[in-house]
Amino acid sequence: MEEELKKQLETKQHLIKTLQENINTLKDSLSLKDEHVKTLETSLKIKEEKIQVIEETNKEIDKIQEELKRLLTENEMLQKKVDILNEELSNADKDIEQLEMENENLREISPSDSCIIDFTDVEIPKEAILRNMKDILQEGKHNVMITVPSLEDLQNLYLYEVRSSVSLKISCAINIGKGDQSNLLEEFQSLDNISLRNYGGEDRFSINRDGAELLFAVIGSKEDNYLVVHTKDPNHIKLFNSFTMEAWLRGRKLDL
Repeated sequence: MEEELKKQLETKQHLIKTLQENINTLKDSLSLKDEHVKTLETSLKIKEEKIQVIEETNKEIDKIQEELKRLLTENEMLQKKVDILNEELSNADKDIEQLEMENENLREISPSDSCIIDFTDVEIPKEAILRNMKDILQEGKHNVMITVPSLEDLQNLYLYEVRSSVSLKISCAINIGKGDQSNLLEEFQSLDNISLRNYGGEDRFSINRDGAELLFAVIGSKEDNYLVVHTKDPNHIKLFNSFTMEAWLRGRKLDL
């Protein structure tokens, strides 16, 4: 009997030891799981921080792209200005060459005729006349009367730069059925200070600024050959103004 009780006691002690070992194993397993959870939490936090960094980086990239777009637009505008300046420089070179040719022609005139210029063979480019007209127009204060051969020629006068208080009366050949002219006509008529008449003579360029300055150019039979008068003398203006007025009076009002 005593031997049997001893065996039972040993068995129980063995079970208790096994249970204790299992409990210790479970504790170790739980401890490992806690460590694993902490590791996962740390990893998740790092990922969240990386996502935040990526989002901020994307925002900076968007800002850089917008800035690049702005710089490209500015570059295009600057390139257009450079092209305009190059064109003006080219025209200025042509004017200088023309002046040199005119000076050469004047040197060939005999002293007795030096005060009278024969315009029969003098070459003056149309662009030079239009630039002079543009300069005169920019000084306009009240009323300016203009005649040019064609509606397209008005583009070179930059009418939109003239003060809105200046009244402009313009005579030129107008072909409403022509696509480009139709658009131009609509553009010019949107300016409240402009009155247009259809004058089909196509024989002159003229501008009378406030009755104080006048330029009149008769188109010759040869290319770039014009008889040009530019004056601020009241008597000259009084006489030549009748030719400027003629184009306006003979011009037809537009029926739109």
